[in-house]
Amino acid sequence: MEVPTRRKPVIYCACLFFIVNFFLQISDAFYLPGSYMHTYSNGDQIYAKVNSLTSIETELPYSYYSLPYCKPLGGIKKSAENLGELLRGDQIDNSPYLFRMNVNHSIYLCTTPPLTEVEVNLLKQRTRDLYQVNMILDNLPVMRFANQNGIKIQWTGFPVGYTPPDGTADYIINHLKFKVLVHEYEGNGVEIIGTGEEGMGVISEADKKKVSGYEIVGFQVIPCSVKRDPEVMTKLHMYDTIASSNCPSELDKYQPIKEQERISFTYEVEFVKSDIRWPSRWDAYLKMEGSRVHWFSILNSLMVIFFLAGIVFVIFLRTVRRDLTRYEELDKEAQAQMNEELSGWKLVVGDVFREPEGSKLLCVMVGDGVQILGMAAVTIVFAALGFMSPASRGMLLTGMIILYLFLGIAAGYVSVRLWRTIKGTSEGWRSISWLSACFFPGIAFIILTGLNFLLWGSKSTGAIPISLYFELLFLWFCISVPLTLIGGFMGTKAQQIEYPVRTNQIPREIPARKYPSWLLVLGAGTLPFGTLFIELFFILSSIWLGRFYYVFGFLLVVLLLLVVVCAEVSVVLTYMHLCVEDWRWWWKSFFASGSVALYVFLYSINYLVFDLQSLSGPVSAILYLGYSLLMAIAIMLSTGTIGFLMSFYFVHYLFSSVKID
Repeated sequence: MEVPTRRKPVIYCACLFFIVNFFLQISDAFYLPGSYMHTYSNGDQIYAKVNSLTSIETELPYSYYSLPYCKPLGGIKKSAENLGELLRGDQIDNSPYLFRMNVNHSIYLCTTPPLTEVEVNLLKQRTRDLYQVNMILDNLPVMRFANQNGIKIQWTGFPVGYTPPDGTADYIINHLKFKVLVHEYEGNGVEIIGTGEEGMGVISEADKKKVSGYEIVGFQVIPCSVKRDPEVMTKLHMYDTIASSNCPSELDKYQPIKEQERISFTYEVEFVKSDIRWPSRWDAYLKMEGSRVHWFSILNSLMVIFFLAGIVFVIFLRTVRRDLTRYEELDKEAQAQMNEELSGWKLVVGDVFREPEGSKLLCVMVGDGVQILGMAAVTIVFAALGFMSPASRGMLLTGMIILYLFLGIAAGYVSVRLWRTIKGTSEGWRSISWLSACFFPGIAFIILTGLNFLLWGSKSTGAIPISLYFELLFLWFCISVPLTLIGGFMGTKAQQIEYPVRTNQIPREIPARKYPSWLLVLGAGTLPFGTLFIELFFILSSIWLGRFYYVFGFLLVVLLLLVVVCAEVSVVLTYMHLCVEDWRWWWKSFFASGSVALYVFLYSINYLVFDLQSLSGPVSAILYLGYSLLMAIAIMLSTGTIGFLMSFYFVHYLFSSVKID
């Protein structure tokens, strides 16, 4: 019996060490816009990095070096990645693309061996699937501009290759014309001692002399396909200077993708001085398009809120308060007589707090809903305040996971306290806490594992490594589970919520209705959906079309409006059910607002059919639907929790004003 006791401190110490080490690692990724600058002197060497190849057609990321590209002289080295980057499928590696500050040159990189049949098929497949190369310089993604129907369109990354409309051949992008925008910086009393791997300047205030340097504020590219003579190019060495060349306009001068073809890779660099300051360099990526649409979404939501608020106002002031005032003005004999003539919600006074079916599951879902809602609210607030910049890739996802883990204490507290309220005792609180800790993470684990097998089969970098699986399980077991149990224990010690009326031993029969009550509950979800569907379009476009989403101020307003609409819808539906003597309001109040998840999932399918028409292959469609299902379940739990808690408060307040024995 002593062995387990002695092992516990060792296990806890190991957990603590892992957690501290984990947070020290992710803290390196934390970034505030404008918090530090990367300053370079003339001639300083800067190496570009490459991220995973991505496509809006397949949504399956692949490693950059899965294609026959030139490799760095010192070998391929992976950059340190945080939790969010790993889950997103990012794989950032070093590259042979070398830049020297304010030095314009045209450089030869390498010439590949003769292409094999496998390499040709892979290059053609990646080209026809519209895969993009994502390059990074000084933490800025490369950007290109294209004219489409006379409109200048901005893209991040550049294509692997080009397929003409007739589709007779495929051509590889093998010559890149880079334009680097730099801003001259002058500072007093600082000296740049050195730069680390990410180029972060270490500043000393020892010298008071004036120093100057250059900051990179833009990174643009024009991709070209140029056919070169391999016999001439193989005589050159990497980083030899070559003559500058323009992008050809004739297809016969493009570099075709064919067997036994040798491809030469070259690039040009031009540095251009810019008035853009370093804190504003991300503005070009985060341009908010369609701001009027966001305002329209908010105004539309406000109209829904005022409409529902009017209904709630009528219920409270004209109906409920009038009935209660009349009832309180009567003497005891008149009250007794009136009790016999009661109608509507007053008839279910002895059944309204009867324990619902599946009460344990309800407690668990409400607890998990509080956890998810808290995670979303805190994340959006921090993002709206600028604490989660897109410059820190994966930081948003990392922050959400960490917040979810620590908010397990709220899930345990709410679920156990609700369980005590329903049962009148704390017995069984441990099982409630364990279920709260396992319910949503278990669903997410099942869905993500199934999707991960598809990604593993496709050899995509989007597949979660086995080591990361164990890290996530370890974090969940060492942080979320203990905190959920602590929250559950706190729930047992909290003051019990007393029902204002007693529950009859025999349940009251519910009158038959012309139409099923669940039809009304499902229809109620259309109102919260009307609040968020416009913002949902922008979020889905950000996730699946590779666009930046940074209008978190609008998203915060929409979240607040969604909370209000969910609360109002649930209260109105609960009152309507009580008025027709239906006392089974517990689950209906949850799904009255939680049914918005059904419409979110249906809208996701609509988005797949009409806005992601380029998405090809069953694997890509299954991935999309799997992630959409997980998102819909999270929305159901959070919005359902809002509606249930507000309805519970409403019912408790309503019947606490009735003096019926």
